[in-house]
Amino acid sequence: MSEQYLEKLIKKVSKLPGLGPRSSRRVVLHLLKDKEKLLLPLIEDLTTVANNIRSCIECGNLDENEICQICKDSSRNQNLLCVVETVADLWALERSNVYNGKYHILGGVLSAIDGVNPEQLNIASLEKRLENKSITEIIIAISATLDGQTTAHYLAEILSKFNINMTRLAHGLPVGGELDFLDDGTIAQALKARNKL
Repeated sequence: MSEQYLEKLIKKVSKLPGLGPRSSRRVVLHLLKDKEKLLLPLIEDLTTVANNIRSCIECGNLDENEICQICKDSSRNQNLLCVVETVADLWALERSNVYNGKYHILGGVLSAIDGVNPEQLNIASLEKRLENKSITEIIIAISATLDGQTTAHYLAEILSKFNINMTRLAHGLPVGGELDFLDDGTIAQALKARNKL
């Protein structure tokens, strides 16, 4: 394998979150150390995921089916809807083993700096879900960043027409913190102590 191919791969790996050029180089060299045990199975798994994993048409979670396991689960509270930014946030809340309702993934937060406006988020599909379902409470579980706060206030304003109880995770979350980086106990406590928005 020529250096040109290696550099191309290292650049692509360095685009992954938490990896810069040096750590990407270490990852690639480690994978190449034992192609049979490390690199080839990884390639096979990546291909399988690329071909079989899709976004749930109802909530946006990742699954092998059009409708994810959480949305299919009739034992979950059908009246409770938790709005999160990303799939990683949904998974973080699921790890807490406290929440038993449904989810809706926005796909990000509003951001003037990054040019993210309401049309780029899954807000229209959220409104449609609220028209068609018997939701009695919406939990806004968005990161406590400035953009997260802006998004929460925007959602509170546009969803007020549905006359549904809206709550937000308790302020035990650190300001500027993101759900995916919090420990399970903090997430569980924040869910239990949520308050009216």
